[in-house]
Amino acid sequence: MDALTLLHERSSMGKLMEPAPSAEQLSAIYQSALRAPDHKELRPWRFIEFSGEGRERLGELFAEAEFQEDPSASDETLNAARKKPLRAPMIIAVIAKVTPELEKVPKMEQVISAGCAAHGILLAAHALGLGAMWRSGKYAFDSVVRKGLSLDEDDEVVAFIYLGNLGGRHKPVPQHNIADFVEHWS
Repeated sequence: MDALTLLHERSSMGKLMEPAPSAEQLSAIYQSALRAPDHKELRPWRFIEFSGEGRERLGELFAEAEFQEDPSASDETLNAARKKPLRAPMIIAVIAKVTPELEKVPKMEQVISAGCAAHGILLAAHALGLGAMWRSGKYAFDSVVRKGLSLDEDDEVVAFIYLGNLGGRHKPVPQHNIADFVEHWS
């Protein structure tokens, strides 16, 4: 797949199946992530892989977050939270490992760099014929989840990237009118 085709055709895949990416595929995925723009070579990224029982542990963190938010949450709500990480054979949490108070590399730039690493994961997965879905939602910002993932105060969860084999067909990629997004200063 040439680079422009990859960039033009990548799309999210919500339905993912076993098996999880192989060690060889993961190596290629991480190598792609590590090519993200990186001002001052801070490497402001941390990746946490969840597979097998690790997904269940992440689900327990999600359920605990629900319970802390609402101690009267129903069993149905807690069980739904527990099941979220089971929607894919693997999840990679992309963490912005922020070095605070750097004058020339503000926190936002470090977080964006981690976002670029997450995008690299999505692109590599697509190039390898895998499915991927970038998810965040309230758990990415929840204090219980942050503590469970051992985040420092300035760190940010940028994405939970769900990975696996394609469990359905790719939806048609929408075509956008470039003029709706580009402003010209001549």
